[in-house]
Amino acid sequence: MHKRRVLVIEDNEEIGRLLEMHLAALDCHVRRALDGHSGLAEAESSPFDLIVLDLMLPGIDGLEICRRLRAREKQVPILMLTAKSSELDRVLGLELGADDYLTKPFSVLEFQARVKALFRRVAKQHKSEPADAPHRIELGPLSIDIERREVAIAGRKVELTAKEFDLLAHFAKSPGRVMSRAQLLDQVWGYSHSGYEHTVNSHINRLRAKIERDPNQPEYIQTVWGVGYRCRDPRGAGS
Repeated sequence: MHKRRVLVIEDNEEIGRLLEMHLAALDCHVRRALDGHSGLAEAESSPFDLIVLDLMLPGIDGLEICRRLRAREKQVPILMLTAKSSELDRVLGLELGADDYLTKPFSVLEFQARVKALFRRVAKQHKSEPADAPHRIELGPLSIDIERREVAIAGRKVELTAKEFDLLAHFAKSPGRVMSRAQLLDQVWGYSHSGYEHTVNSHINRLRAKIERDPNQPEYIQTVWGVGYRCRDPRGAGS
């Protein structure tokens, strides 16, 4: 098995060396960049299996790097790091396409768990789908193109982050099936740590804001009180 290539964009050299050491323990080959400009250039010029991206960087900040990579349709997983703990920064990072988010200081075990979870999720996506797996799912006016990772409502394209698409596709493949937050964390995010259920809630809220006519009365992603969520097909499946 080839070593996974990881790019660490972190301006604090001490933290960067620590991250490199902990990634090497996971059998990763690591390259480091100390500022936003060199980090973005590295990310655009070479293929990586993961980018560990600090939010506050000299030159170009992490949010802008994330935005530019996703605009170029680079689907490399991004784990964003920040010394800030505000919900706004966290939501902005996820909205712009980061796959996960860690607030400093964090434990080595938590960092490694998040990295391994992202690798597992990518490996799961790359596994071949069953021969009869649908390439496109239609839920009334909502159309989901699994191969192209595109979503449209009545022909109008809907811009989703990578994680929002993964979540919607997971629901749409099993209309009517009720899924708990813990199950969604495990199946979509790849880890099942208790205490991170708010991650599921915030993603579902943002997904509803993009695909529902009225997010307060959702037609597609419905809450099953006390249990979790399910996807309802407006044509009747799972209603």
